[in-house]
Amino acid sequence: MQRLHSRETSVVSACLLAGLALAACGSSGSGSSHSSTPTTQATSSAPSASSSGTAEPTTGSGAIAAIKANYATFFNGKTPLSREVALLQDGPMLSAAIKANRSNSLASTATAKVSSVTLTGTKQASVVYTIYISGQPALKNQHGVAVYQGGVWKVGTAVFCGLLKLEAAGSSAGLPAACKG
Repeated sequence: MQRLHSRETSVVSACLLAGLALAACGSSGSGSSHSSTPTTQATSSAPSASSSGTAEPTTGSGAIAAIKANYATFFNGKTPLSREVALLQDGPMLSAAIKANRSNSLASTATAKVSSVTLTGTKQASVVYTIYISGQPALKNQHGVAVYQGGVWKVGTAVFCGLLKLEAAGSSAGLPAACKG
């Protein structure tokens, strides 16, 4: 993991405290910004196994659309806790950590936009996305994963745990048990 400049570390800490339940592990360096606007919807427009009883597609444009929508929903500060937990791989094991990160008043201004998805199999994908706070890019071009679990494309646990570790200045002390395996 690259070492962050103090400004980026502050942004990460602010984001985590903002209640994003940040799942933006991967690359922690800042890259070029995208000119697109942040996603602001709190609910996914893609079909979801948990809401429609139908599994999301595992291939093609349907899978990519589901991943983009689910990442945007997961990172949206207005998303209900239960939905956020449902969109994180093994989310119930991390629900206390997700809930703890929602206590800051900035949480309601968080959004994310996925710039690219590469399917790496029928159960995993590489994702590049940007997190916004109050419409301003806070973590640009983050690299993460999506994992197909229970008929839904979810933000990978490694992504969420990576940001928790980043917030703790690289230490795994105090991280949830699910992040230590």
